[in-house]
Amino acid sequence: MAVLKKGSKKLLNAWAFYDWANSVYPLVITSAVFPIFYGALTIIKDADTGKKISDTVTFLGSDFNNDSLISYITAISFLVVSIMSPILSGISDYVGNKENFMKFFCYLGSLSCIGLYWFSLDNLLFGLICYMLALIGFWGSLVFYNSYLPDIAYPEQQDKISAKGFSMGYIGSVVLLLVNLVMILKYDLFGFEDAGQPTRIAFIMVGIWWMLFAQYTFKHLPTGTNEGHKVTRSVLMHGFNELKKIWKALKSNKVLRRYLSAFFVYSMAVQTIMIAATYFAVEELDWGTQDSTVGLIVSILLIQLVAVFGANYTAKLSGEIGNIKTLILILFAWILICAYAFFVVSPMQFYITAGCVGLVMGGVQSLSRSTYSKLIPEKSEDSASYFSFYDVAEKIGIVIGMSMYGYVAEVTGSMRYSILFFITFFIIGVILLYRIPKTETLNG
Repeated sequence: MAVLKKGSKKLLNAWAFYDWANSVYPLVITSAVFPIFYGALTIIKDADTGKKISDTVTFLGSDFNNDSLISYITAISFLVVSIMSPILSGISDYVGNKENFMKFFCYLGSLSCIGLYWFSLDNLLFGLICYMLALIGFWGSLVFYNSYLPDIAYPEQQDKISAKGFSMGYIGSVVLLLVNLVMILKYDLFGFEDAGQPTRIAFIMVGIWWMLFAQYTFKHLPTGTNEGHKVTRSVLMHGFNELKKIWKALKSNKVLRRYLSAFFVYSMAVQTIMIAATYFAVEELDWGTQDSTVGLIVSILLIQLVAVFGANYTAKLSGEIGNIKTLILILFAWILICAYAFFVVSPMQFYITAGCVGLVMGGVQSLSRSTYSKLIPEKSEDSASYFSFYDVAEKIGIVIGMSMYGYVAEVTGSMRYSILFFITFFIIGVILLYRIPKTETLNG
């Protein structure tokens, strides 16, 4: 098969299609189906009153709160990715076969999603290992996937194709989630005795969807960006050397360094809000007689669909006024949303907030990725190593952001003050973006 040229429409679409393949994981597994499944599995309720009796889980001979246990596993997973991805990206740049690394994490994640079918209290260790490996697989493959952006697209194409990738991901994940929800909510129509079996089948469908649709991307992406080197015993050291080289380049590149600092700060707030939004809705809202589960799913779907428009509109706006100015406008929008969220008490107010979050979420995610891609030296053969620093900044930001979110909530007794607290990070992010030297590529 002929190698597709950089900038070709077919190559760009093949790259963006991986978002369609893998985005079912964060929506179905992380946000929607798995949290509900895990809660139903680990929380014991009174059959008559529906009140919670116990949420304690025994794991490896010790008792844990169910939320604490899954939080610990999640934190460990992010820590593993943060340590591992820079080393592996350095090795992949040296060896020149980052497609194989991307495939490995893709298959690791998709097969682990399938393994969640057997998640139960009797198989708790196996289930949590699958949950952990699925997370590592998703975020690990994302490092190498993102690093292809400067390899397959010219700077003037990157905003648009990055937005297209996120849009395809939002749409694809909604399609599968709706199929899963129909199976779960109308389980009797499919011959199931209860919602448990179709919920487990949803995990299998995520894994198959992810693995199957990724094949189109793998078929057309180039194997690497250089001729590469043979794998030897010293390849690990070469991986570290690649990272040291990129670290020196980052320190000497004022524009790239300042952008990464700004991204690190505002990403703390963005990613934490996106993760904690469900918990906020459960704890702080008065759902009345309305089913909170249905309400949360409606909110998730609303965010995903609105994000499609947000990602594409942001790409167009960046072409008119530049990437940095557009990002600054988005952060100001986040500030207003956080201020409004502090006063949200009803489901309708939360739906309005969810719509606004979707609008800016799609924009900030797609534009942050493409902006960083534009700043990488065009002829660089170390794109994976460059993006590993981007990935680590995001992951460490999540760890710090979630920790501060929990601390403020514990001290104040309310998650509302945690949301309000994140306004500070967005303000700092705006200031840091203003400090980035003007360039033709970023400022229009």
